Amino acid sequence: MSTPVGARAVGARVKRAEDPRILTGRGNYIDDVEIPGMLHAAFLRSAVPHARLLSVDVSEAKALPGVVAVYTGEDMMRLCQPGIAGSAIGINMMPNLKSPEFYGLATDKVRFVGDPIAMVVAEDRYIAEDAVDLIVEDFDILEPVVTYAHALDPNRPPLFDELGDNIALTGEMVLGDVDGAFAQADRVVRATVEVHRHQPVPMEGRGSIAEWDPATEHLTLHTSTQSPHMLRLLLPSQVGVPMENIRVLAGDVGGGFGLKNAVFREDVALVAAAKDLGRPVKWIEDRSEHLLAAGHAREEMADMEAAVTDDGVILGVRMAVKLNAGAYPSDPFPGAMFAGSVSGSFQGPLALKGLSSTSTSVFSNKAAYCSYRGPWATADFMRERLLDIVARELGIDPLEVRRRNYVHRGQEPLTMLNGTPFSGITTHESVEQAATLVDWEGFRARQEAARAEGRCIGMGMASYLEAAPGPRTPGVPRGGGILGDETSHLAIEPDGTVSVITQQQPHGQGHETTLAQVVSDELGVPFESVKVRYGDTDITPFALVATGGSRAATMANGSVLHASRGLRDKVLSIAAELLEANPGDLDIAEGVVSVRGTPTASLTFAALAEAVAAGDDRFPADLDTELRVSNTYDGGEGGWSGGTHCVELEIDLETGQVKINRYVVVEDCGVPVNPAIVEGQVRGGIAQAIGAVLLEHAAYDDDGQNLAGSFMDYLMPTTTVVPRIEIHHLDTIALDPDVNFRGVGEGGMIVAPAALTNAIEDALAHLGAKVREQHLPPERILQLAGVLPG
Repeated sequence: MSTPVGARAVGARVKRAEDPRILTGRGNYIDDVEIPGMLHAAFLRSAVPHARLLSVDVSEAKALPGVVAVYTGEDMMRLCQPGIAGSAIGINMMPNLKSPEFYGLATDKVRFVGDPIAMVVAEDRYIAEDAVDLIVEDFDILEPVVTYAHALDPNRPPLFDELGDNIALTGEMVLGDVDGAFAQADRVVRATVEVHRHQPVPMEGRGSIAEWDPATEHLTLHTSTQSPHMLRLLLPSQVGVPMENIRVLAGDVGGGFGLKNAVFREDVALVAAAKDLGRPVKWIEDRSEHLLAAGHAREEMADMEAAVTDDGVILGVRMAVKLNAGAYPSDPFPGAMFAGSVSGSFQGPLALKGLSSTSTSVFSNKAAYCSYRGPWATADFMRERLLDIVARELGIDPLEVRRRNYVHRGQEPLTMLNGTPFSGITTHESVEQAATLVDWEGFRARQEAARAEGRCIGMGMASYLEAAPGPRTPGVPRGGGILGDETSHLAIEPDGTVSVITQQQPHGQGHETTLAQVVSDELGVPFESVKVRYGDTDITPFALVATGGSRAATMANGSVLHASRGLRDKVLSIAAELLEANPGDLDIAEGVVSVRGTPTASLTFAALAEAVAAGDDRFPADLDTELRVSNTYDGGEGGWSGGTHCVELEIDLETGQVKINRYVVVEDCGVPVNPAIVEGQVRGGIAQAIGAVLLEHAAYDDDGQNLAGSFMDYLMPTTTVVPRIEIHHLDTIALDPDVNFRGVGEGGMIVAPAALTNAIEDALAHLGAKVREQHLPPERILQLAGVLPG
């Protein structure tokens, strides 16, 4: 759908430009890529959680017709250098972070069920899979390390012998006057809250094709990733190919949710094989591999103490955080480092006087901890659960506790404890609007009436702030100095269309649409004439993280907006010479430059490009006629994304099933470039949160065996569980006069788990239930309700 002539594209529900291609099966995903001479890989993965790897017999596998090669850890040691997660960007130098060395395939040990032991390369995937079954391993079984208690037990064997124990990272943080806050408190409220292990599960799993040209010594890696340049930066130290000789290509990507912001061990093994064989090697992850080995998230817990006044004001918080990082650190962001985000992002919109924490991350015989849609989301869960816990202990309504604790715009404190300004915060407004929409004040009467009928209903609320990219913190670079600025290239092509080259790597967010909407408005061209290009490191600007952290709305749109204005200025200057007019007297609409008041004196973009290409002699020598502009944007004044979620639900005390009767969102993301896409992002995040709370669990038993290796056991939300979601947009304050777009991609997943859990506890409160965990499947709900023992 194009916008009507003269209408603004930004703010309109423009249909997604990418959808016709994707919905008609013409997308170009990693498994659609075929290269002449391509071979196929399959991995033998460990079925035991922890063992010394004594031998790997691949003789029968090599003898199978159609098998080209079989690689083991010994081969990886011959062909590669070991990986150290985060070493390319210095994260491995974090204080108290332990960074083991490891290879693409297991060498001395296997460390979780799913650990790749061997890789078969064959003429097709079927032969490769058959050959995997012929490999014979010999193990010396070791005691598993699964729980926090196991990992902290000095008698349990370390996963990495050279590290001495299973503690991956320790840290401390103190902000504000913590001791003073506790001294002023009337009481201390204590709670231990746990978040369970679950995972991103994008529709498309991982996959890559490594293509080596021995003549030029160039590597081309086709892959499903969120950040093509990340692989180009991180691979050289392991595979021995300089960065300038690596090209990464990513086409359509079927979801990532943070998981695909990493370089995987399988990628390293593929590149090693392609170099060794001189032929392209392809691997596409199957769903069982994905659930076992791709990456898990969120296994964290915190012992919290809150300094509280008798009227429900939280003055300060002490936290002891633990995180289960799994077996191998993710590269470049080791899972252990996210323990610090639980306390570092905890404050949110609270007006605290002090906050302190200790954090401990541990290695375990589980899949690697990975980023997942709002990697700091556990912080929001802890804060919003703590507010409800305080409310129930004091007998104060949870809404009223939020009113007393959330910062109001323009009131003290004006900054967070870490110095970040509360500029433009609208938490209070979103809370009040949400409470009105759901008739919070009238709910208690409805709840009492339902209980009299034997029904169990509850209502929960939760709010969040997200720095997307957030206001400037004095002395602190945005994104911790890792994410950086955003660069875009714009050009007018010979046919008059406009090309946008972005460092973003879309994987469902609709960048081809939203960036084109911004260009359409700023440059005065039809939406359909804007073509967005991405996913090729030979042409795209460098970015360690291309798409992640809800940054595209501000950073990519801001960069494209300013580049469009720069290109517009060029167009007007060039057209002024050709039309013999003053640039200030020219208009641009629908890709046509015309003299104001004299529409017959006009020039299409195609004609303009033709004149520039021909070198028209009317151009002054000092006129810049290059129809290309680049812009690097630093985020401007930024601002907060945020909002409030309210959920009303009913629990069946015979089955433990939860039915969500109403879900209301009030959100603030500035100006929605495309409201339909914004709402789709919010709804998608909430759907994942519903799955996380009610269904999904990457479960292990105490022996380290994975219990959720298929969708029979790892349960996903469906349309029968996810309700209609009402979304309301706040009228917001523009902190930046030009770019009032803020990220919204992670908000739903960040805050919805707390809203749901608060509602479940509210529904069961009259039965004495105290909810201190996030995963609440039917059996656990019946235990909390006292129907089942537990």
